[in-house]
Amino acid sequence: MAAGEAQQQPEHLQRRWHYIRKLLERPGPFSHPDFEPSAEILDFILNSCKILVVGAGGLGCELLKDLALMGFKKIHIVDMDTIELSNLNRQFLFRKNDIGSSKAKCAVEFVNKRIPGCEAIAHHCPIQDLDEGFYRQFHIVVCGLDSIVARRWLNGMLMSLLQYNDDGSLDQSSVIPLIDGGTEGFKGNARVILPGMSACIECTLDLYPPQKTFPLCTIANTPRLPEHCIEYVKVIQWSKENPWGPETSLDGDDPQHVAWVLEKAQERAMKHGIAGVNYRLTQGVLKNIIPAVASTNASIAACCATEVFKVATSCCANMNNYMVLNMTEGVYSYTFNAERRTDCIACSNSTKILEVEPQATLQAILDQLRDDQQFMMKSPGITTIINGRNKTLYMSSIKSIEERTRDNLKKKMKELGLFNGAEILVADITTPNTVTIKLKFIENLQDVDMSHYIE
Repeated sequence: MAAGEAQQQPEHLQRRWHYIRKLLERPGPFSHPDFEPSAEILDFILNSCKILVVGAGGLGCELLKDLALMGFKKIHIVDMDTIELSNLNRQFLFRKNDIGSSKAKCAVEFVNKRIPGCEAIAHHCPIQDLDEGFYRQFHIVVCGLDSIVARRWLNGMLMSLLQYNDDGSLDQSSVIPLIDGGTEGFKGNARVILPGMSACIECTLDLYPPQKTFPLCTIANTPRLPEHCIEYVKVIQWSKENPWGPETSLDGDDPQHVAWVLEKAQERAMKHGIAGVNYRLTQGVLKNIIPAVASTNASIAACCATEVFKVATSCCANMNNYMVLNMTEGVYSYTFNAERRTDCIACSNSTKILEVEPQATLQAILDQLRDDQQFMMKSPGITTIINGRNKTLYMSSIKSIEERTRDNLKKKMKELGLFNGAEILVADITTPNTVTIKLKFIENLQDVDMSHYIE
């Protein structure tokens, strides 16, 4: 509604935005330097600003509710998951009758019904199924994911939408801010990412905790925890003994699979005098479930929604740029400025360099791409250009190509036609775009630049 139309609305609807108008129609001591008070800002929020919420879980439900109540009407939410019984203790937009249904669709139906004027739209699919045109339409993206890989992919997508002027400077009109939140138990974080301007997800990968794993020797020989017993069945017994046949993958959402693993894990736990193996823990280990607390989700979602409002309106300076919240012993929060990496694989314009020994094999290159803090890829596929033609060196994602290129893993650089300064094209599930990396040959370890390995 335009400012004039607002006066024609019933009194109770005018009162609905009374306090928001106080923030938008007059300056304050914390206003952004570029803030110009205006009644038109509320109109922008109500009728024009398009927000994408990624994830409809514990954080996503809170975010959708908060944003809709703040006046954002044009909200899209994307999530590929369906509702499970275990979700209901914290994902409050869902009910028991919704079990098995799409999270995104149920969340949207609930919010549109309860909040007058909300026009939320659901997308029940992986984020990778949506193209550049879809992401380009939004003013702000707010993220409530539990996957680091998905975060990295989304970060890469927003980076790929950046445009640069003829002089190499960033065209700021192409920047789509990313507000990211994450929780684990009583801990959480929120951050504001301005693509191409502030530190991105890739710049700060070392801030994410490593996934919890158990040494194979421990789970096989000296189990001490109930998790060790479950992991043993998952890693060793399933492939040998599962009654559904060797071609059947273990599904943590299948009650029959979970029950079978539970039975075998309890047998092993009894043998080693270990207590505590139950259905919930078994499913948690199988699915790598991160413990969730509703109050933590609510707190982090509130921080993210507030940052969305500040970025959309400029009524206040936004967070600069990373906030951590720890409620394990009391309540503690701290905000700091995470700095961009000059060699960031996603947001820097510098040439990506990979230092390798001339006698290194392709397998060594793959290992570096997985382990190096600059790249930290999951399952990289490598191609190169030789004599003007693309040549696939290795790709694990397609079985037929993997079989055909497997022998290349043992070959050295010269055998593959790679030389000092050669470029390889690397594709990985952590990024939507192929990354071009230049090889730099080194003669011995003393020539390696170790600065990015030093903590």
